[in-house]
Amino acid sequence: MIKNRKSVEEYKAGILAGDRAVLAQAITLIESNLPSDSVLASSLVQAILPFSGKSIRIGITGVPGVGKSTFIEAFGTILLEKGKKVAVLAVDPSSQKTKGSILGDKTRMEKLAADRRAFIRPSPSGSTLGGVSAKTREAMLLCEAAGFDVILVETVGVGQSETAVKGMVDFFLLLMLAGAGDELQGIKKGIMEMADGVLINKADGENIQAAKKAKTHYRNALHLFPPSENGWYPSVITGSSLTGEGLGECWETIEKYQQKMLESGFFEKNRAEQRLKWLDEYVQYLLGKAFHEQAKVQELLAAEKEHVKAGTLSPLTFARQLMDIFFESFQANRT
Repeated sequence: MIKNRKSVEEYKAGILAGDRAVLAQAITLIESNLPSDSVLASSLVQAILPFSGKSIRIGITGVPGVGKSTFIEAFGTILLEKGKKVAVLAVDPSSQKTKGSILGDKTRMEKLAADRRAFIRPSPSGSTLGGVSAKTREAMLLCEAAGFDVILVETVGVGQSETAVKGMVDFFLLLMLAGAGDELQGIKKGIMEMADGVLINKADGENIQAAKKAKTHYRNALHLFPPSENGWYPSVITGSSLTGEGLGECWETIEKYQQKMLESGFFEKNRAEQRLKWLDEYVQYLLGKAFHEQAKVQELLAAEKEHVKAGTLSPLTFARQLMDIFFESFQANRT
């Protein structure tokens, strides 16, 4: 174990006390790939579980340039004024070559970052689909245990598997732009169907009329989609991070959504399904990790993968060979 790691009780005490420094250290722990850290992180998540789950989790997505970070700072500031404590889990795009990321969200949210009632944590997305960190779920639980009422998850942007975002939040907000061409041409049916709310951003100055027109287009388009399972019809709002116009209405919409979902029982049903999905995904992650770390699998991969690249060995055949080796080694280690 790394020397500066705390015990589970020390992390837990700091988190429950709302210590932002300890919270940041705990998230660093859960993001670690070290085996010893993984065990400690699992114990910590279990320990704080009874103190989590009391926030509203909001996923915020949109194409690059739509103004997600600026919106979150303005929106988060409004929530602080309403007496809410706000945590922002801002996921930066990672380079597939260097595995590094910009991690610049704190510099783009200076006002929010300076407020002790807010917590901003930039994390690299890595190779995770959907533009979310592999450990975003765990980070949300830690933030909830630390007393944050609203968790905002800023994603890298559309174009990957946005199902990953929808699958871990209560409300999915899609930010769009007006005046960037034919709005209807830019609508991707899949992501529009997942959205619980659409906000036409940057509706200020000369762009106000274009935003109003876009609002009508999106509202009409959404009526063409079948109603969602929860019976909610997505709202379309125009808003400006510069003037603050529409941001209060956006929060009111989220509150109405939460109230309706709580009354219908869908809120907890959705969270229960998300927990099961989390279980399934983590089992797959652990199996994949164990598979690739198995010595004989690594040896066979090193010896034969050039044949796969050359097209002389079928990937399907080789995959079965690797699985046979993996299970044989697994059984041998158990006896």
